[in-house]
Amino acid sequence: MLEQHTVQSRGFKNVSENGKVIGFQVAIRSKYYRGVWLSQLRPAEVIVDGVNYTGDQVTWTIGSKTYEQADLKNYGEINWDLLEPAILTVRLPGGLTQGIHEVNVIYTYSSSYMPPSMDTRIGMMRQEEPRRLILV
Repeated sequence: MLEQHTVQSRGFKNVSENGKVIGFQVAIRSKYYRGVWLSQLRPAEVIVDGVNYTGDQVTWTIGSKTYEQADLKNYGEINWDLLEPAILTVRLPGGLTQGIHEVNVIYTYSSSYMPPSMDTRIGMMRQEEPRRLILV
């Protein structure tokens, strides 16, 4: 069951590869009632304790497939469902320390019913909702 908040408390953890901590993950939910096609998403910004992580530092996992932020625009046939969390993985050697962190995820997406020329004006939907999460 998803929480009401955009940033979910479940799924906030460090991730390892070959025994080394290579970064951390945070789960988010879409609040758009129709779900979002990946091509509608714009690159997310993950902010933890005032430090911004953007661009190629962040990948999106929808379902069981992971996407680079720069490639999202190429996936107009894949939908991020309203009831499915997206997992954002941030590449950060060593990950985060255990304890309480201020976590915010900012992402935007275009409306499917607005022309692309309106993308940067009124057609963008912005999601942002900071939370305090515990990393164990």
